[in-house]
Amino acid sequence: MKGGNMRPWHGIGLAAACAGMICLAAGGAVAGPAEETRWQVLQDLYFAGRTVEEAGPVVSLEAPTRAHDAALVPIRVATAPAPGVAVTAVHLIVDNNPVPLAMVLRFPDGTRPHAVDTRLRVDAYTNITAVAETADGRLLKTARFVKAAGGCSAPSPKNAQLAALRLGKMKLNLPETVSTGKPATAQLLISHPNYTGFQYDQLNHYYIPAHYVKTIGVRYNGEPVLDVEADISMSEDPSLHFTIVPEKEGTLEVVAEDTKGRIFKESWPIRTTPGS
Repeated sequence: MKGGNMRPWHGIGLAAACAGMICLAAGGAVAGPAEETRWQVLQDLYFAGRTVEEAGPVVSLEAPTRAHDAALVPIRVATAPAPGVAVTAVHLIVDNNPVPLAMVLRFPDGTRPHAVDTRLRVDAYTNITAVAETADGRLLKTARFVKAAGGCSAPSPKNAQLAALRLGKMKLNLPETVSTGKPATAQLLISHPNYTGFQYDQLNHYYIPAHYVKTIGVRYNGEPVLDVEADISMSEDPSLHFTIVPEKEGTLEVVAEDTKGRIFKESWPIRTTPGS
């Protein structure tokens, strides 16, 4: 059975059907000896000595079962803090990627719900795992299995010289109406090739050195909204959908830095209407 696809089994229980083979676990992850061994390695690497629990409803993760483009796999992670449970960060891990930890999303206000959409590179069929960290130090995990391959070595469709000229340019998309005190979803786009170090230049016959956006900080009127720490698994031309709750009109500011130490800054005025 490949990739966790299961057919109906008649006359035997689920436990017997799953014995010795890969099965689709609750939440859409693939559970099997190889996946369990891989996850234990990753847990020891990123969360050594800590217990990782199943997330339940506190954290959800959406990803396509089969990606149309392994270099641009859409991911949505959302938090739903419960009473006494504040989610301060989410670690996004592509289990079978060369560098599994794709990014860490940090939320200044973990007591309210957050939702972030982004795009990742996927190098092989894999579980994608979201591990939420709470204010009291708990780790909560959920996962989805994605069928995609070759995303980390996929060449850019863009001209390298033109990409260099647009390096660090940003665009912000907002709803037509932003209401005071109401959640609004913003989309941030950053022009950057996000080279992984695994892409081959067909003209010059060498591997392109890794060069990617490593941090993104979003502020509204100087107050933190979202901080991102990223690695090579974030897609070319990073895209982030995130939520802001403006209490008054102001300025949204973004500061990003890449692995060559280049710093990119942009800001946009946000005009709000009275909330109903």
